[in-house]
Amino acid sequence: MRMVLFTVITYLVYLFVKKVYGKTNLPFFHPLLLTPLLLIALISFGHVSANKYLDATKWLTHMLGPATVAFAVPIYKHLPIIKKYFGTIMISITSGTLVAILSTFGLSKLIHLNVAFITSILPRSITTPIAIEVSKDIGGLPALTTVFVILTGIMGGVIGPSVLKWLSIRTPIAKGLALGMAAHGAGTNKAMEYGEQEATFSSLAMIFAAWITFIWGVVLIPPLMHFHSFF
Repeated sequence: MRMVLFTVITYLVYLFVKKVYGKTNLPFFHPLLLTPLLLIALISFGHVSANKYLDATKWLTHMLGPATVAFAVPIYKHLPIIKKYFGTIMISITSGTLVAILSTFGLSKLIHLNVAFITSILPRSITTPIAIEVSKDIGGLPALTTVFVILTGIMGGVIGPSVLKWLSIRTPIAKGLALGMAAHGAGTNKAMEYGEQEATFSSLAMIFAAWITFIWGVVLIPPLMHFHSFF
């Protein structure tokens, strides 16, 4: 009974916030930001522990697996185009992950963040499950990593379309890769509003960015943190 109740409440809150965001288009009303805040307020008001809520709605989290696998369908559908531009796609995504890590590191150094904070936010530009694992491997705080992954996704999903318009990026491949690389899941959700091709290449960018960043977590991030300890 508790599982059904909390699942229905979660769905209705998300549906309400999504409709509000659709009408206002204000960043604060983004579903990924406002829905958790409202749910926290509701379970706090109802004196429900976070563990009880998570246990009752854990099947929603498990649905992320099938949802991720479902991305393979449009990717397979557009396989000929992917093969044609595979080299360009990989160069673009690799460059994007490199810029994401180096820019985050540079800005962190500029404002003098401590080591734990830096290692926690370096993997912020990839999907949450992989970002958490990278954060653990490099000595970061997974909870903090999750927060910045969500914030990155929200910001990318909100301002991404304006940036694409400002830069006159019009091709489906370029739009999809940019949104997927900059805002991972939220960017892919936004790419779906443009069309199937955009969503396909956004999904592709999200997947490959996660793999490549996992490699950077072994070969690039440790030397960066070693450099940080000297300066």
